[in-house]
Amino acid sequence: MSYSATANTSAEADSSEVSGSEINSTEMNGSDIDSSEIENIEVRGSYIEGYGAHKASGASRINLPIKDIPQSVSVITSAQFDDYQLNGINDVLDTATGVNVQRVETSRTYYSARGFDINNFQIDGIGLPLIRGNNHGDEDSAIYDRIEIIRGANGLMTGVGNPSATVNFIRKRPGMQNGLTVQGLVGSWDNRRIEVDGTYRVNEDFGIRGVAVSQSQESYLDRYEQERQVAYLFAEYNISDSTTFSVSHSYHTNNADGNNWGANPLFYSDGTATNFDVSTSTSADWSYWDVEKHNTLVELDHVFANNWYMRATYSRKVTDEDSELFYVFGTPNRETGLGLTGYASEYDHDEETDLIDVYLTGDFNLFGRSHEFVVGVNHASMTFEDMSLYDFTTGNGFPAMPPLETWDGNAPIPTLVDGLTGADVDTEQSAVYFTTRFSLTDDLHVTAGGRQNRWDTSGMSYDVAQDAEDSEFIPYVGVVYALNDSISAYASYTETFLSQTELDINNNTLAPIVGESKEVGFKSEFFEDRLIATVAYFDIVQENLAIPDPATANLPPGEQRFVGATGIESSGYEFEVAGELLPGLQTSIGYTDFTIDGNELVADYTPERLLKFAATYTPASFDKLSVGVNARWQDDTSRVQGVVGEGFANAGDTIVTRQDAYAIIDLMARYRVSDNFSVALNANNVTDEKYINSLYWAQGFYGAPASYMLSATWSL
Repeated sequence: MSYSATANTSAEADSSEVSGSEINSTEMNGSDIDSSEIENIEVRGSYIEGYGAHKASGASRINLPIKDIPQSVSVITSAQFDDYQLNGINDVLDTATGVNVQRVETSRTYYSARGFDINNFQIDGIGLPLIRGNNHGDEDSAIYDRIEIIRGANGLMTGVGNPSATVNFIRKRPGMQNGLTVQGLVGSWDNRRIEVDGTYRVNEDFGIRGVAVSQSQESYLDRYEQERQVAYLFAEYNISDSTTFSVSHSYHTNNADGNNWGANPLFYSDGTATNFDVSTSTSADWSYWDVEKHNTLVELDHVFANNWYMRATYSRKVTDEDSELFYVFGTPNRETGLGLTGYASEYDHDEETDLIDVYLTGDFNLFGRSHEFVVGVNHASMTFEDMSLYDFTTGNGFPAMPPLETWDGNAPIPTLVDGLTGADVDTEQSAVYFTTRFSLTDDLHVTAGGRQNRWDTSGMSYDVAQDAEDSEFIPYVGVVYALNDSISAYASYTETFLSQTELDINNNTLAPIVGESKEVGFKSEFFEDRLIATVAYFDIVQENLAIPDPATANLPPGEQRFVGATGIESSGYEFEVAGELLPGLQTSIGYTDFTIDGNELVADYTPERLLKFAATYTPASFDKLSVGVNARWQDDTSRVQGVVGEGFANAGDTIVTRQDAYAIIDLMARYRVSDNFSVALNANNVTDEKYINSLYWAQGFYGAPASYMLSATWSL
């Protein structure tokens, strides 16, 4: 047993073909490649990507080697996706250094890094913060080539949000040759998945990439099952040697039945810990949560005669969610299991986002040296509407619950027509940003820039006004110094801001929360750049967080006012190694150790020490076989849940839920039957560890026990 509540008085190496067209569409930021030569470039064979990506563009519009970026950057490559069947973004982010995936429900997830929620998610470098702060449905990863995680504040590319991290999803694009990959998978709990991924070249100027996924799966949780569908099409056309036009559309659905809303109670009324079966769920047999997402992107790339590069992007994202949910609240009696009540609701959510981003990048000469410059503009508008309905009249909306140990989900069907409430919020963001990377010497580079953000929000959310209007300049400065050919030292400073809707004593909206992020570290490349290592120290402080004004503490909630105060402070260090450690051994190792001050609740439920480890070995003497291990470990977490009530001998004692430190270990083995066909076996949580997914909320449910997957992959 690795968790408790107590009453006390005092958290295969992948091969990708390289082509001139791919360089034009993904690698030209600041490049000195002559566009007239692109059509003549041909590379025969392939390069081994493995676990060590060399470049990342999510920290700025300059596509730099990771060693030259003055921030901590992790890249989860498609090789890791394939090796460990990381088919959802939650699974992918579980492997990322310093990232904690907070699964609070089956269909709702929060993400955090360095003590702050992650709310900046981008696709190919553009995006908006998650306004709700969480993700609904586990989105599939099949359409992505890799995922970049830039830890700390990302003042240049976002500027809005928390100083935690930015997650940048890099999509798959057409290759230069026709190709097709088909994978089928079967696994525990009737898991069935088929994935098709192909490139078709109409000619050397026009290519199409398509991905399709269909997956259905039951679950270790009682009554829970889900279906996932993905369709993705990317068309790219070279209008000329220097101009490329592309359009893409992705479609994701995640339809869940028997999903939970909220989760299991973690303690009894006497303060002792509950200890349900891993399969225990509070869901009703009629509950569901369907999520449908559409994302369309249009891009125009142009290389000018002076080798300056321009990209214009338009993105439209539409999300539609429909659900009928069943929540369980209360505290059960340890002897009888009684004391819980059901709570039914219908929840619908519609969201639309339109975003335009245009930037220009290139080199310029100053004082006899070449430097790099980026300037861009960005405008986004988003609207979302929520609707919630309840059953206050038939008696079925709030049924008394039997003990969860005997609960079979058979709740009376409610009539959800009462208590209409919800949200209707409009948000607009406009930004101008610039970056200059000065090459002061061959060894010393300084990156300086900033982003002027304007943020306007209006509307109501569940009877709370969401009106806010802010304009902030977000600075960025970073220095990288090459100590020798393989080791660089770096330092950086940047900020983020987040609008607030709380009012002060004069009925003025509080100024935004500002997050200040400082980082210093070293980066090294070894073994002819096949391995990169990073060690970093960071210090983050959050200023002007709204807290209740003591002068209004005795007023009703709607009349209380707020003042700005220092929020969470976080400091610590990270270590990461990624790439080929030894011949045939691909590795990704990350360790994070930090402390949180300023919010005891967050400090308690956030794991402050995280270890992520992945290694896959393909022996040279028998290269048809690959074996590997993927593991994550976190230290103990806890949550203060209140005090024991009257009627117990320990009345008044503090109730604390504790989750001991734990490790999840996954194994894989793959056998390459031929050049075109392979089979693989994956085993997850092989030690069958029992643990609570998250203490982010006062409730929680258990993580998945041991499970197995068998897959077969055919490529043409």
